[in-house]
Amino acid sequence: MTKARKPSISARKQPKQARSSELVAVILEAATQVLAREGAHRFTTARVAEKAGVSVGSLYQYFPNKAAILFRLQSDEWRETTALLRSILEDRGMLPLDRLRALVYAFVRSECEEADMRAALDDAAPLYRDAPEAREARRAGDSIFQTFMLELLPDTAEAARDMAVDLIETTLGAVGKRFSETPRTETEIAAYARSMAEMFCAYLEKLAVESRR
Repeated sequence: MTKARKPSISARKQPKQARSSELVAVILEAATQVLAREGAHRFTTARVAEKAGVSVGSLYQYFPNKAAILFRLQSDEWRETTALLRSILEDRGMLPLDRLRALVYAFVRSECEEADMRAALDDAAPLYRDAPEAREARRAGDSIFQTFMLELLPDTAEAARDMAVDLIETTLGAVGKRFSETPRTETEIAAYARSMAEMFCAYLEKLAVESRR
């Protein structure tokens, strides 16, 4: 039995002129608004085109289907998260565990600020989650975390470091999502992030001690 082919999530073409770039920006802004208002299940290219004030044909010049638009929104979110990781975890002016504390706070705060949008993107994830483009986008963040973990735990076995990366990334994603489902005050965000960061730090300090034995 032949498997159903997944729709392409790659953009049809990249804008090369200022006018084209502006059109893509308008489409993506409209897509953000439609996704936030309608959710992933009622998100359509027709609604995006109407909101953007362009024809569906103009939209299709750059995005072949709704999966491509949603993946572009998700990719932009991943790039922002990767930039956040890099700016904090590669800051050698701070001690490694202080960088981790800063990252946890920044991540939890970001989750709370963009909770509705991220929830909608999570609902849309089955459209592109297993695509090669999605796997490649996620690898960038993993690489930054792995480099940081090597700096923090140079004497720890690679398998243990990899598990630490996976545990922290998975916990941040799952717990951050659940915590942000309810509106939070800045005080609540700071307290929750501090507690989660200290849990991570205790775990990593224990790994460091064990690796020196």
